[in-house]
Amino acid sequence: MKIIYHPRYTEVYASDPAASGGRMEAILKELEGKYDFVEPDVVSEDDLKRVHSQYHIESIRRDRHLYDIACLAAGGAIKAAQMAMEGEVSFGLIRPPGHHASRDHCWGFCFFNNIAVALAKLQEENLIEGALILDFDLHFGDGTSNIFAGSRIKYFQPAARGREEFVEEIVKKFQEEKDYSILAVSAGFDRHIEDWGGQLTTDDYRTIGRLVKEAAEKNCKGRRFAVLEGGYNHSVLGKNVVAFLEGLG
Repeated sequence: MKIIYHPRYTEVYASDPAASGGRMEAILKELEGKYDFVEPDVVSEDDLKRVHSQYHIESIRRDRHLYDIACLAAGGAIKAAQMAMEGEVSFGLIRPPGHHASRDHCWGFCFFNNIAVALAKLQEENLIEGALILDFDLHFGDGTSNIFAGSRIKYFQPAARGREEFVEEIVKKFQEEKDYSILAVSAGFDRHIEDWGGQLTTDDYRTIGRLVKEAAEKNCKGRRFAVLEGGYNHSVLGKNVVAFLEGLG
């Protein structure tokens, strides 16, 4: 297991909860000493343009500090995906998050769609034919869904409100879906019982990670990676990330 991370991810680039000071540090505190860290490169504009319009890219570029961090986050997702293709399970400890970013607009603390940029690059380079994305964030990833609608990259987020039913829905989906070259996860931790969603336990994240591992090993040669989306209670966020990674690895 490798953690994709850059020190600039701790910079406060906006006033929203995903950018708040101490959020990344809360995760780092739990991960340091347990995993190896790898620094990513900044995303290229060509990579961004596979999923975003020039208009959208320029609209983010107006805030240079924000743009620089967002480009580094997208680069982190690419690095995680590339390492997964090489047989290394990886987690992109990145921000800003990305699943609310569509081709021409964004909202919900997101700017560029990190996971979409990464998978579109793999597809363009003929490294994958299709992919399955599991999003367990509290909020629906409308940007990811919009970008890949009708393609061989399939987006899935469970709709169940009960914690057991939520996990069971993941199990059912993994039993149904077989045709993908890589399994990607938009890992948002704001469904936790002590976060905004009040739904999942820390152990549920460990279970979800294990389900991802088992599905990937069965259907796509073990190729799997995840990138950070939401999660806003700093006191439990790091423990939830660790639990998920224990299952995923």
